[in-house]
Amino acid sequence: MIARRGVTAALLPVLLVAAAGCAAQQKGAPRQEGGAVPGVTGTTVKVGGVLTKTSASGYSTKDAETGARARFERANAEGGVHGRTIEFIGAEDDGQDAAKGDAAAKKLVQKDQVFALVPVHAPNFGGAAFLEQQGVPWFGWATGPQWCGTRTGFGYNGCLAPKQGDGSQTWWGRQLAELLGGAEGKSVYVQTSDSSGSKYGGTTISQSFTAAGFELAGVDSGLPAAAPPPDWLPYVNKIMTSDGGGPPDVVVSVIAGTKFNVGLYGALKRAGYKGVLTDATSYDVAILKDPASAGALDGVIAAPMFEPFESTAPEIARLRQDVEKVAPGTPLTQHLAIGYWAADIFLDLLDKTGQDLTREKFLATANGSYLYENPGFGRIEYPKDHTEPNGCGALVKLEGGAFRVAKSMKCFDNVPLR
Repeated sequence: MIARRGVTAALLPVLLVAAAGCAAQQKGAPRQEGGAVPGVTGTTVKVGGVLTKTSASGYSTKDAETGARARFERANAEGGVHGRTIEFIGAEDDGQDAAKGDAAAKKLVQKDQVFALVPVHAPNFGGAAFLEQQGVPWFGWATGPQWCGTRTGFGYNGCLAPKQGDGSQTWWGRQLAELLGGAEGKSVYVQTSDSSGSKYGGTTISQSFTAAGFELAGVDSGLPAAAPPPDWLPYVNKIMTSDGGGPPDVVVSVIAGTKFNVGLYGALKRAGYKGVLTDATSYDVAILKDPASAGALDGVIAAPMFEPFESTAPEIARLRQDVEKVAPGTPLTQHLAIGYWAADIFLDLLDKTGQDLTREKFLATANGSYLYENPGFGRIEYPKDHTEPNGCGALVKLEGGAFRVAKSMKCFDNVPLR
């Protein structure tokens, strides 16, 4: 090492020690100078999140911040965890840009010195590799492959992008089979768009229904993902003749966006379709504000991966109370629920880690046969759920301008993804 002019030989050992400390920190050492743990004091634990608050398409997960804050505020009102309250500094906006998400994660860890990232709810989140390398825990909705196979990323319902051979969910198909009185002799058609995520979902969801006993009438991924088509007739004709020349019993939409589903379902109904329509996105209070959308989606069965807000479960009553305290009058949305349950799991792990808190001990607890069950989201089990979904979900039906619980939260065994 060559000293710069003005640096004496006596100072070299000091510089070398400082450089070594810096290198250790870059490798993810959990302690700061003086032995402190980043984001942890005797009385607080600091956390912050990364969300897609804004985007060019209008997609936003900003409500997850309200959900997480509501859960943290209740924990603080109850005295915190092992005497430490949660210092929630809010969430950064990645603008649905991977590079911005990476920068946001680095800001939270390096500048804000958070202990963990809660919630992370961003479809194109780009900070995963950095957090994994630094050994920083992060909690949210594991919708993409960047969550899966890590030791630091904890999806509130596991890994939703399993690899071939890993466990894949069956809950959606089995819940619908139970609702319909069985799947024997019933067919299902799966419609996706031509985006990679939608196609992937078509694979896992098709298998969910065949595992439940449905016959697969077809899968179509020819629908453009950029915008709804000007003419739905080609897609409708294909669906209406998919089951031996007739319509299938169930149509599953794996399409992102209410506009797509309003168009598809409206066209199917005009063509005389009388079967079951189901998707993962139509449980949205915003739909009820638009009579045209509510009419097109009437009768649709949505499949949320949490217990519906209309449930009588005590855990949901508590969620509603928690949200009302921090944000009176706030509509309850899927994104809000994701933030709430991600925070809830983080708090449970914090409690189980104990008073002597470091990131290393926290991750050892989380990845050491951790199991947590809650009627609000089912169950989570790590390290298993780093590579597969938790296998839990509910069904909600839109009828007459209101949502009702069709099937409460239930968990089923996964099957290997083919």
